Amino acid sequence: MVMLNEELFEWREPGPREKAGFGKWKNPKSPYDLFIESQGIPIHRDIGVHKIQNLPLAPWKRLGGRGTAIQLLGSEHLWGMYVVEVPGRGALNPERHLYEEIYYVVEGRGTTEVWQESRPKKQTFEWGPGSLFAIPLNAWHRVVNATSSPALLLAGTTAPNVINLIRDAEFMMNCPYDFLKRFDASDDYFKPVEDIYADPVRGLAMRQTNIIPDILTCELPRDNRRSFSYRRVEPHMAWANFYMKIAQYATGQYSKAHKHSSGAILVCIKGKGYSYTWPDRLGMRPWEAGLGDQVKKQTYEPVGMISAAPMRGDWFHQHFGTHPDGLRLLVFDGPYGPGFRHGGAPGDETKDGGAIDTRDGGRAISYVDEDPQIRKAYQAALAAEGMTTGMPVWAYQQRTPPAGEAQPGGV
Repeated sequence: MVMLNEELFEWREPGPREKAGFGKWKNPKSPYDLFIESQGIPIHRDIGVHKIQNLPLAPWKRLGGRGTAIQLLGSEHLWGMYVVEVPGRGALNPERHLYEEIYYVVEGRGTTEVWQESRPKKQTFEWGPGSLFAIPLNAWHRVVNATSSPALLLAGTTAPNVINLIRDAEFMMNCPYDFLKRFDASDDYFKPVEDIYADPVRGLAMRQTNIIPDILTCELPRDNRRSFSYRRVEPHMAWANFYMKIAQYATGQYSKAHKHSSGAILVCIKGKGYSYTWPDRLGMRPWEAGLGDQVKKQTYEPVGMISAAPMRGDWFHQHFGTHPDGLRLLVFDGPYGPGFRHGGAPGDETKDGGAIDTRDGGRAISYVDEDPQIRKAYQAALAAEGMTTGMPVWAYQQRTPPAGEAQPGGV
């Protein structure tokens, strides 16, 4: 694809035994890359980060605070992230844009004002540590800090999708169209809704609400697909395509390794722990095969994160909590949720491969089949914290509990 203002080269037709083109090249900067570079803030590119509070911040003229962009490996062109600091007793600049935006409050308390060009009456709601809320598409909004200390917010956006397609930042930030079906300006629009339904694609627990006051303590329904006692819910906010979930692993338990396409970013919001991730070409037992040095490990605490399946995806990844209160995660997937990642025509049959063991044709490694080094390393990590494992011995010998023994958590 030819970018705007991109340098052009003279065409040379190949000889009879040659191939056309350069053969090798460096990935070009996308329109979004150029846009975010123009903001004058740092850009963090890596497999993850132990704690985003440690990232450097720089003045962000457009927003009126300080910030840094985050583009973890594997999320390029799929969706973007940034951290913004709102000055004490101050506010960010009002803005609107043609991309979706989800905010998680890391530190601070304040309010957000939302309105439309054709409906200038402002809807205002409060937020504090642990709040999760969505900005309706192309609605004007202003983030206000209510305290004298700076507030810190983490945002997930679909800006790369829109900017890479439109390639006109001025239009993206100044389009006058009001998406009335996305934001009806009703007084209860930002009133939390706690009802839980089954999402229409995969039947998993979801909440249709535009704000959750505290995702650190909100109730999570039992799920059981990733590990024993695993809990999970999907917030569907502001009629956005942005897919996400809140999940928790019980104390002393960890997930089965599983693989899928790139784009999922796990954000640690409570507890602490680490994740392993490795390309599937290393096999299901990389340490046993002498390839353990190619497995990547990311430690985290609130608020740290990892790209679960980096690069071009299909990496096995596995998550471990090492805190007495377990491990709670906010998982951002962007606009490409699991129900749409593997393509296919409408109506084609598909399955939840990440929750099905490889022995049964899925993409999850059962505890029986995992590399023994994983269990050994986890027990050592727990011991270093004065903890013991919550994993039953039988899980490493057979896939279902023996007669008369229940699974952990009463599953």
